Amino acid sequence: MRCYLKRFVVASVSFIFMLIFIILSARNEVDTVPEEYKRWAGEITIQELHSSRNAMNFRELLNASAPMNVSYQYLAGFPSSKKKYLTVGLSSVKRKRGSYLTETLKSIFEQSTNDDLKEMVVVVHLADFDMGWNSKTAEEISRKFAHHIISGHLIIIHAPQEYYPPLAGLKRNYNDPEDRVKFRSKQNVDYAFLFSFSANLSNYYLMIEDDVRCAKSFFSAIKKVVTSREGSYWVTLEFSKLGFIGKLYHSSELSRLAQFLLLFYQEMPCDWLLVHFRVLLTQKDVIRFKPSLFQHVGLYSSFRGTANKLKDDDFEEDSFDIPDNPPATVHTDIPIFENYQPSKAYSNSEEYFWGKSPASRNYFTIVFAKPVRVSRIRILTGSEERQSDYLHHGVLEIGSNPASARNAKDCSNYVQVGKFESGQFNKKNIERLVDFDAQCVKIVVTENQTEWVIIKSISIWTKQNAVS
Repeated sequence: MRCYLKRFVVASVSFIFMLIFIILSARNEVDTVPEEYKRWAGEITIQELHSSRNAMNFRELLNASAPMNVSYQYLAGFPSSKKKYLTVGLSSVKRKRGSYLTETLKSIFEQSTNDDLKEMVVVVHLADFDMGWNSKTAEEISRKFAHHIISGHLIIIHAPQEYYPPLAGLKRNYNDPEDRVKFRSKQNVDYAFLFSFSANLSNYYLMIEDDVRCAKSFFSAIKKVVTSREGSYWVTLEFSKLGFIGKLYHSSELSRLAQFLLLFYQEMPCDWLLVHFRVLLTQKDVIRFKPSLFQHVGLYSSFRGTANKLKDDDFEEDSFDIPDNPPATVHTDIPIFENYQPSKAYSNSEEYFWGKSPASRNYFTIVFAKPVRVSRIRILTGSEERQSDYLHHGVLEIGSNPASARNAKDCSNYVQVGKFESGQFNKKNIERLVDFDAQCVKIVVTENQTEWVIIKSISIWTKQNAVS
């Protein structure tokens, strides 16, 4: 008991520092908060966020919170007794202009196969306080998607207003007008109740908004990504770069996430809070996949009905092909510039590797956590801003037998599968060239170059018949 209390106190202190930092960073009244206090809070918070011990304590603190006790109203459908693979969750309120909810649901179901739907459930939280609108909307959805409700593919719920925290007299962070603060604060609670309801429905949870279009077979693409990342740690996987669209979570984290949103519901918008949540659970970098699987189609915001024509330019509806990028370590002997680490080229994030003047025989090696059957590799070097910083001369090799190498950073046997052309490498059907399961992929520089080199992205596709 004494040790538990000690851990609880440490967690509480860490949590208070984090709270101070969030609140201070949210303030726009610069004159009221001394700069040294901001720096002090920020430095301590960053130290705490990157401490694995305190990440564990933060989990314990959230686990100590009482579970939500909300009596949801079922407007259509009921949860299945069988746990699914994926829950697709969205929250919707009455809009002043435009309505996209039924078109969003239509896109979800049309872009999913019957086999997909057997492993998936869609949960809609009609979160408006106007029960007349909720009932009318639920009836409309029930008429259009009766088959999916009967089949257990669609559930419509409502969390009663009595369970909401105060939504008047809230803090005016960012000098937002009172109605905007109320809107985004309520939206945080809407999502928190949706998360809490969905926590035990499936293994994974996908958040979208009520005005999106889905790519074909998005379910299969997501499942492929999750399978490829088995054994690696992640909190959030992103399949769109916009707002709260296409964000994937482990369902086991939903209760924590719900408590987190409720705790800070009046501090900032939900997508900002999600960044803090991800970092607190020690996923520092964004893990985002391209092309995006979801596109924002709404023309007007659900707040005030103002114009909102934001689009995801990485979205591809018909021809998506998300790489697997199996778990791996990345190593190079090219001199690294500042913090442009080798792993960033393989991370599916917006960042990249940047190295100084590579020499002949320099290498850039990816060592897989377990053998994989590689089918395609695409590597992009250089950038629009620095067009000369591409790999001028290089080849790509696939290797095996890392155990017989001198260390775990290389393989001992390699087969060359192609050359770089104008800094690019893109080859399909690699399994026809290499008759073994790959354990390394290596870029080898073949000539000295005075220009630096940017490796912008490395994308690797695999087949599922590798020997474990």
